[in-house]
Formats: sequence, structure tokens, C-alpha cells
Amino acid sequence: MARTPSQMIELGTEAPNFQLPDVVSGETISLDSFPDAKGYMIAFICNHCPFVQLIRHEFARYGREYTEKGIAVIAINSNDIEAVPEDAPDAMRDDARRFGYKFPYCLDEDQSVARAYQAACTPDLYLFDADRKLYYRGQFDSTRPGSDRPVTGEDLRNATDALLAGQPAPEPQHPSLGCNIKWKPGNEPAYFA
Repeated sequence: MARTPSQMIELGTEAPNFQLPDVVSGETISLDSFPDAKGYMIAFICNHCPFVQLIRHEFARYGREYTEKGIAVIAINSNDIEAVPEDAPDAMRDDARRFGYKFPYCLDEDQSVARAYQAACTPDLYLFDADRKLYYRGQFDSTRPGSDRPVTGEDLRNATDALLAGQPAPEPQHPSLGCNIKWKPGNEPAYFA
């Protein structure tokens, strides 16, 4: 299985805003949908990727726990759904229900949001502070498909706890690793080439 690392864009980068449909609720979601958020976790995920499949139960738990603490959690699927029908909206809704996603699961059909965030893989995780400045980008934890490590979400949880406590961003931050985003023909961004 191919392993693509995240881009590790510069900390302090401002979160690009967007408007995307949540395939579960039907609502249009943007960062402005959460005006009182203490932070924003933007997660580029999908259904078919083994790296996402490995963490999805624990990521759903993270979402439930940290939403209660004021973090706006938004999952985004940017894959080409014609090339990967397992990632189409019906399957996204099924996964959201089956794994207990209590956060929006949005479809980035034209892939513009993935490009704006320089997302490269699934999962690709971006934690922004209340001012929408990038605080953490990197792995959920050190587990990978086929490893014997437990899925804990340790890296993301530690970063989120530090953000909520007003502490400096944790270092070092390790890139996320996963399947590459399935770009539509001709849509692959230059940073990914």
C-alpha cells in the first residue's frame, strides 16, 4: 500500500474558510458555523483508506470528547468519488452512522478545499486555534496498518489538550501518513507532484 506523508505546512498558517455540504445533516458547513469554537480540527479522511479504517473508532471517540470541550471537529472527504465509489455520499453517511461520527462529514467534490489546505493524504489532520491559526499538523498517533501499536490518538490528543490549556504548540510534530488523496484527472496540485 502506498504511503503518502502530509505536507507539514507552516505553523501559524491561517485556516482557509470553506462552504461544504455535510452529507449526514444536509447542512452547509464552514468555519463560521462554529463562532464560539476554542479550536478547529479539520480532518481529511475517507472510507476506503486502510490508514483511516485503522483509526476511525478512536477518531470518532476523539470527536465526541473534544466537541464537548469546545473544539469544532470537521471531517472532509476530498477523494474523486467517480474513481473511488466506496467514498461516495451514501457510503460516507453509512460510515458516519456506523462509527458514531458526531461531527460533520463533508464532501469536497471539486477538491478545492483539499488544495487550499495542501492536504495530501488520508488522514491529514490540521488543528487550528480559536483565531484560526495552525497549531498542530501531523499524525493521529504512531500506529500504522500492520503495526502492533494500539490506536490511542496520543499525538492529536496531546496537542489538543495543550491548545485548550493555552500552552505552546507541541514539538516535535510528526507528519501524518496515509493513502494519497485520489485527485480527479488533471486536478493534482503542484505540491503533490
